[in-house]
Amino acid sequence: MTIRICEQDFDLTTEVAQLRAGQPQVGAVVAFVGTVRDMNDGATVAEMALEHYPGMTEKSIQAIVDQAHARWTLFDTLVIHRIGPLLPLDQIVLVAVTSAHRGEAFAACEFIMDYLKTEAPFWKKEQTPEGARWVDARATDDAALTKWQVSAGDGVVQGAGR
Repeated sequence: MTIRICEQDFDLTTEVAQLRAGQPQVGAVVAFVGTVRDMNDGATVAEMALEHYPGMTEKSIQAIVDQAHARWTLFDTLVIHRIGPLLPLDQIVLVAVTSAHRGEAFAACEFIMDYLKTEAPFWKKEQTPEGARWVDARATDDAALTKWQVSAGDGVVQGAGR
């Protein structure tokens, strides 16, 4: 399990190759890459800045990944989340999961991403023509989280979300 919070960009091909290297038992690799959009909530986005709480962020993501490994039979997971100023088209996050079968890999990847969107301690600020604004979690992100039926007592560190 690898978790990286960083300012520098990542290369999907390289990261996935490293994740599955030397693991002939892997039958499925599922990867999700989130990118910066140029529009959000009806406004043009010129830039987005991501902030985090060092130490707490990694602990929160580790708890999410641990939950995924407890729910599904996974071989490995990788979470890379960028911070700092980002422009439209820039990559923000990579979640990649390996398992023997696609169903488990898809479910685990979606589970981890749903928690990153709502519970991990990251804060987004967008620069729009009307000025800077903080971004909250969407109702659809919160709704997606409920399908997993995980409570705070299940070991997932609750964060500020966005």
